[in-house]
Amino acid sequence: MKKITREWVDKAEGDFVTAQREFGAESDPNYDAVCFHSQQCVEKFLKARLQEADVAFIKTHDLTVLLNLVLEVEPEWEALRSDLHPLTAYAVEYRYPGQSSDRSEAREAIEACRKVRLEARAALGIETDKNKISD
Repeated sequence: MKKITREWVDKAEGDFVTAQREFGAESDPNYDAVCFHSQQCVEKFLKARLQEADVAFIKTHDLTVLLNLVLEVEPEWEALRSDLHPLTAYAVEYRYPGQSSDRSEAREAIEACRKVRLEARAALGIETDKNKISD
């Protein structure tokens, strides 16, 4: 794996751990943060896959745009499209006043994130340690 790809993966994993930790918080969980970090994790895994395949991409938080590029090398990821659409909004939507997420929405976000994460890790040849809570 390329060094830059590994950096994207490491950043994605950091977002995944943060989303999980916040979702599982017993006191005052921040569901907005769960949604945001779930989106960020997916974005970074998509960019990692693109980076590894030498597919150029623009600066964007739009997961559909990134997925369209990834499909060049991972056509079966089309099945993830319906999970990515709602996540895209979380890059901005809940970071500012006006809207907030709830536990149900946070659960959907983290579940979509887990699906993409597993696909991306497999495509990048990263084993998933079943003993870790984050997997």
